[in-house]
Amino acid sequence: MIFIPTKLKGAFIIEPEKRSDERGFFARTYCAEEFKKHGLSTAMPQSNMSLSVYKNTIRGMHYQVDGAEEAKLIRCTQGSILDVIIDIRKNSDTYCKYIAVELTQQNYRMLYVPEGFAHGFLTLTDNVEVSYQVSQFYTPGKEKGIRWNDPLFAIDWQITNPIVSEKDASHPNYIK
Repeated sequence: MIFIPTKLKGAFIIEPEKRSDERGFFARTYCAEEFKKHGLSTAMPQSNMSLSVYKNTIRGMHYQVDGAEEAKLIRCTQGSILDVIIDIRKNSDTYCKYIAVELTQQNYRMLYVPEGFAHGFLTLTDNVEVSYQVSQFYTPGKEKGIRWNDPLFAIDWQITNPIVSEKDASHPNYIK
């Protein structure tokens, strides 16, 4: 696996190293030893997936608090997304900064999101499936959200009128 550091400390784009032949290819998508070498969380006790039927759907920006913070390994297994993460770790050099990464079924890229980040994505195609490995079990009552269009972050979603759930649309702006 190829670990590409991002401008946000602790966040990585991960590309699989493909071993190809006439049948196709084989690649690892997770290796605890390699994650450990890069200082990343190796405990991933839960896997989740989502399906978004329509292009231009935004899911997010979600994060967890009070000991339930999750590291996430995100991969788009069908379609394509613009995956967005915001560093909301108050003691971080990149506090309140964000990155956006295109993850597609064709590029096989993954995004490693450390604990203490908000996460969301925009679907760039119809019928998008996203797979998440997470470092914590889901804890009801510990999930929070930031409004997808919070002016503090001014995220360039590349769209003006997305499909957003009522729950996600009601998230407050972030208070620094």
